Amino acid sequence: MSQHLRRFLDAGDALARLQDHAGRLRRLQGALEAALPPQLASQYRVGNLIDDELVVFAPSGAAAVRLKQMIPSLIERLRMAGHALGSIRVKILCPDAAPSSERPATLRQLSGTARDHLTDFAASLPADSELRDSIERLARRARTQ
Repeated sequence: MSQHLRRFLDAGDALARLQDHAGRLRRLQGALEAALPPQLASQYRVGNLIDDELVVFAPSGAAAVRLKQMIPSLIERLRMAGHALGSIRVKILCPDAAPSSERPATLRQLSGTARDHLTDFAASLPADSELRDSIERLARRARTQ
């Protein structure tokens, strides 16, 4: 399987450039980790290299500020390691917007009487009321005891 993939990647000019770029980013990641203090090396990720500008992702605003303070010395260390860089841009890495990050709906248990009272109360509220929508949704989702 890996031979077929290697042949496919080696076949096209665009894919070869993409493979070269990915390899350069991997080398830059290693050089960045070597240039940073050991306690900070695992916090930052190389994002991209556009012309001579390296984009680095930081896990938080505080980590971004810390890295920005080190940019002049980092550029010098990376140049000494053989990477010609003109600048480093730091971006904050946004947390994954995965469905698991959404708060799951809480399952409520109500007695049949309580559910009926909620439904009656919701019916007494104006039709365009957000409170009415919320109470109706609660009554619909709740399990009866």
